[in-house]
Amino acid sequence: MKWILDNVEGARERAERGELCFGTVDSWLIWKLTGGAEHKTDYSNAARTMLYNIKELKWDEELLSLFNIPRSMLPEVQPSSSVFGYTDKALFGEEIVIGGACGDQQAALFGQCATNEGDIKNTYGTGAFLLMNTGDTPHISDSGLLTTIAWGIGEEVTYAVEGSVFTCGAAIQWLRDGMKLIESAQDSEYYAKKVKGSGGVMVVPAFTGLGAPWWDPYARGIIIGITRATNKYHIIRATLESLAYQTSDVVSLMRDVTGIEVSSLCVDGGASANNLLMQFQSDILGIPIERPTCIETTALGAAYLCGLTVGVYKSTEELKENKRLEAVFQPNMENEAREANLSRWREAVKRTLGWNTSQV
Repeated sequence: MKWILDNVEGARERAERGELCFGTVDSWLIWKLTGGAEHKTDYSNAARTMLYNIKELKWDEELLSLFNIPRSMLPEVQPSSSVFGYTDKALFGEEIVIGGACGDQQAALFGQCATNEGDIKNTYGTGAFLLMNTGDTPHISDSGLLTTIAWGIGEEVTYAVEGSVFTCGAAIQWLRDGMKLIESAQDSEYYAKKVKGSGGVMVVPAFTGLGAPWWDPYARGIIIGITRATNKYHIIRATLESLAYQTSDVVSLMRDVTGIEVSSLCVDGGASANNLLMQFQSDILGIPIERPTCIETTALGAAYLCGLTVGVYKSTEELKENKRLEAVFQPNMENEAREANLSRWREAVKRTLGWNTSQV
């Protein structure tokens, strides 16, 4: 916003005259759907702009002053489950209520019915995104976790901490497109099952650096532990296991930062369909993994928020009654083996850190 105002001719003057609006994707959609009648967003999306005070629930005057951004440009902020306006009748023939808006990962958390403090979900996409519900307390630290508003319902605001894993499903794509070890992403489980374990091989897919808890943009990927007995199946299996190890690192960090114990992990996203990965995830975390029948939890969460607004659902407890689990994976790895595996993983990660990326 600041760059546009400072560098686009006439932009700042137009903004100060109230002729320009700025917002997130949801506020743009609301503007379009209402025919320009409403310029609004919700708490969770406003929190992502880095201009919103997530404790006081208002645009932060100090930050607006620092960046010299007129308050008039920004959308009105309201609870995630509330009426944002009505669609222009010309669009669909009738006015339709817009009863919910929520950020991507926060909506996925809500779609998992993770409405209690300590509930946690992981979305296994190109990257992996873990969110933990921290109730009415924003846990702010310099640990590498993002503190955000999860959603607002009525007068109640729920906070969350988020940890990002840069490379998740992208590692499986690398096996397919880069290494040509598999023909499709679905094949990864089939080939990984051809060996009983990774044969001592560790893969750290730090292709674009490492996110939480390491936050090292200079880390680069590594395959370590190769012997004469290593074959492609070991590398495929080790790559799948790396997704579980990276998730485990973030869950451990969340426990340390919040002091909240985790009793189970809700999962969604494409790679959550991989049963071998989900079982290993349960083993390495030592907690059950719950996979719902509907893994499109972002869309589901937004729909649930709207349903609460218009009275389809009376409470979040009623939403939980609607949840169906497709599979639950229980841990069956001994503690000694779990700790040994995690220790080897951390040792492998250390060897990727601070790699000099300059060309020679």
